[in-house]
Amino acid sequence: MKFIKACQQLLLVTATVLGLSACTGLPDNVTPVDDFELNRYLGQWHEIARLDHSFERGLNQISATYTLREDGGVRVLNRGFDIAKGEWRTAEGKAYFADEADIGHLKVSFFGPFYGSYVVFELDDDYQYAFVSGYDHKWLWLLARTPSVSDELKQHFIKRSAELGFDSSQLIWVEQAP
Repeated sequence: MKFIKACQQLLLVTATVLGLSACTGLPDNVTPVDDFELNRYLGQWHEIARLDHSFERGLNQISATYTLREDGGVRVLNRGFDIAKGEWRTAEGKAYFADEADIGHLKVSFFGPFYGSYVVFELDDDYQYAFVSGYDHKWLWLLARTPSVSDELKQHFIKRSAELGFDSSQLIWVEQAP
């Protein structure tokens, strides 16, 4: 009986570890950028578009600010205005490279030991916009250094995202401050 219980516990731990590691993987067909330079990526980014998910639902004027942590990781500060409540909401997390420091694939955590993928799959040469996904095709963002972008960039984001398997018809275009 003890052997069976020990096997069950081992299976539970293994399933948990495998489940958590799956959250730091890559979506099919999505390749992170190489020659990624973290120091150039640091600073404030405005969320231009995203696929819907519960922790940003009802928020506008969303931004993310990335700064270095003392342990070599990245401090992540997300901020958005809750329209219904009329107040700002913030969430602080941490991020670390999933593999090599010059590959745009990080793992980010807002909840203790649980990490999810942060995959920069397109980034312009001047680090003015970024296309970012999570570990699967349900997570997608267009970030920019400015609160608005050209229609041409929006159309490029829609097309590129659809080519990679994201449902670009479900994009939410975030209202930013004028």
